Amino acid sequence: MISGATRLAGVTGWPIAHSRSPRLHNYWLRDYGIDGAYLPLAIRPEDFEQAIRALPKLGFAGCNVTMPHKEAALRVVDRVDPVAKRIGAVNTIVVAEDGGLDGSNTDAFGFIQALTEGAPDLDLTEGPAILLGAGGAAKAIAVALLDAGVPELIILNRTEVRARDLAASLEDGRIVVRKWDARTGSLAEANFVINSTTQGMQGQAPLDLALDDLAPEAVVMDAVYTPLLTSLLAGAKARGNHTVDGLGMLLHQARPGFAAWFGREPVVDQGLRDHILADL
Repeated sequence: MISGATRLAGVTGWPIAHSRSPRLHNYWLRDYGIDGAYLPLAIRPEDFEQAIRALPKLGFAGCNVTMPHKEAALRVVDRVDPVAKRIGAVNTIVVAEDGGLDGSNTDAFGFIQALTEGAPDLDLTEGPAILLGAGGAAKAIAVALLDAGVPELIILNRTEVRARDLAASLEDGRIVVRKWDARTGSLAEANFVINSTTQGMQGQAPLDLALDDLAPEAVVMDAVYTPLLTSLLAGAKARGNHTVDGLGMLLHQARPGFAAWFGREPVVDQGLRDHILADL
């Protein structure tokens, strides 16, 4: 539905054609009969601040932010929520009533919502969590796990210095950094395992992780969603471990922005999953 009163939002990145966000948000708009549109906004890094500052004058309610602009968005917006400050990146911008730009990060929210939905019986306070990877997604996941009360967060990354930098930035005594070579042996301690690396993604090598020492009650999640069933999840399923795929994180992280821009709290359901999966 498009009219003279159409509410506008979008997603900015460079490049942006790969983003599934327009397909996701426009599904909700059609499903709820909302007079709105969600657009892909290809913005070069050198033009980012000027473009974002123009959002209120162009009539936009806000936008999502993806690579390579998430850290720049932290500096451009007028107000930043505490979670985004801790993560060091903004992925959602809302034009406030005063015309200012409010920045937040919904990746931690999306992760914990997807995990709660996919593994409702998991109690993260019952044992250590293992986080594989130390990139942008890893930091959001780390914040979510710490806030959920994990007693210990073990971070392993192929480049150990990046894992140590991540740990230092969060300043939490529950974080333990181990060498990548210790990943298999560390599994015996795990209550929950999450892969945030690109290993296992379509076109990438599978994650090199033997699951022999993993406890049968441990939950395994992969942030990768192309393919939906990664080699890690397939291996865990074969052993009888409960698994959670990465699609839910993508879907749930979109909810707060949609609610702020279009005035309705959206629902993540099977219809939405099927709609996104049809394009993967």
